[in-house]
Amino acid sequence: MCATENPTDNDNSSLDTSSHNNALKDSTSHSNPQNLTNSTPTNSHDARIPAPQGVIDQTPVWDLAGSSYSKYRTLSAILPGLSSALGHPVATATQTDPQTCQSALAIPRVSSAVVILVDGLGYFNLKAKREHAPFLASLLGDDSSFAEQDKTHSLRTCYPSTTTAALATLGTGTCPGLTGMLGYTQLNPRTHRITQMIKFKGAIPPADLQREPTVFERLSAQSVRVSNVSLPEFKGTPMTEACLRGADFVAENKLDKQAQKVVELAGQPGLTYWYLREVDKAGHHYGWFSREWAQALEQVDNLIHTVANSLPKGTFLCVSADHGMVETDLTRQIDIAKNPALQDGIQLVAGEPRALMLYMKKSASVDAVVQRWRQEVGKVATVMSKQEAIDSRLYGYSTPRIEEMLGDVLVYCHEDVTIVDSRFQKQPAMQMPGVHGSMTRLEATIPWLTMLTE
Repeated sequence: MCATENPTDNDNSSLDTSSHNNALKDSTSHSNPQNLTNSTPTNSHDARIPAPQGVIDQTPVWDLAGSSYSKYRTLSAILPGLSSALGHPVATATQTDPQTCQSALAIPRVSSAVVILVDGLGYFNLKAKREHAPFLASLLGDDSSFAEQDKTHSLRTCYPSTTTAALATLGTGTCPGLTGMLGYTQLNPRTHRITQMIKFKGAIPPADLQREPTVFERLSAQSVRVSNVSLPEFKGTPMTEACLRGADFVAENKLDKQAQKVVELAGQPGLTYWYLREVDKAGHHYGWFSREWAQALEQVDNLIHTVANSLPKGTFLCVSADHGMVETDLTRQIDIAKNPALQDGIQLVAGEPRALMLYMKKSASVDAVVQRWRQEVGKVATVMSKQEAIDSRLYGYSTPRIEEMLGDVLVYCHEDVTIVDSRFQKQPAMQMPGVHGSMTRLEATIPWLTMLTE
């Protein structure tokens, strides 16, 4: 989601679904069984496959804030834990004890590890549709409940629960408050304009914005092999440089060729990273209750199963994600353009429709805007000032340089609601059925599925 100082300015115009789906994409929203079980198909080919009752929970995951970023069952702990398992522990500004990360994530001492990140595959999304992923379901075990206390196979992602923030959190083992990767769009304080962070359109250069060393860089400095298997189009991109720099990039167009490369590389000591975007892409287009999403999950499950069966003995395989996904009820969508009370005092809007950053006019009062937004959307969203977000460490530990980029007011949604601005966004972007970014357990809980090959 983005906006500009001038609605007619096209340099920083609205979300574009073509760029959204051709890169490491992002957007957001939430759902509940009553709304979604009987929801209208997004197109004539889309058959809805509702989730079991109980999987949808609209309660925010409050413990993402504060010290959660330095806990060990979080996205930021994965690479420090793996570095320790490989015998080259890398401590980060947030995860200062990689050996404890390794222990908490139950990672054995190995010489070769493979981490597969499935974009958009939330833990509860997977559990609800486990019949479409028999191999991943086998790693989940027998538990088919949706109890929050089931933590053996789940982790927490960062806030916002979106790819730009999450990949930087994964790659550096830190948090958005240190990486400066704060959402799909954010303020460039040097130009005072909103920038798009997938392609870094108008953004601060990646190495200047994201200054935390990656775990890949620090492993490479210790002469550890680190490989990133992905599409050729991602080689050398600003997102890759910001989040994943330091790994040898191995480019393959076809998924089966990528799978072969992962297996080949795993035959050598070191760390292999593989990114899969198919599930997230289907979710944004069709929603995660769609046949298309289930088919994408089946494809990914088959690929991972093939790799698992082919990996050399003694390889540690782990599968996780950057975020989960919810579905939007368009009848509940809130449009800033149609509500003067939400426009008053606001200069710029950034972030995503589930996790907004509001930048104030100089003459506006932050307290007044917070109170007004709480009156208008407080039943379906949490509204807080920048200082409240910093004090609660919503983005983890932060620096003044990064805090300058944060919105003056932060808003994140609880229910199946999105908040958009039709003055700046295009209709396809506002009508995506599958979205993410907020703190509900569907969006914020990710899988942690592991095996040691025999």
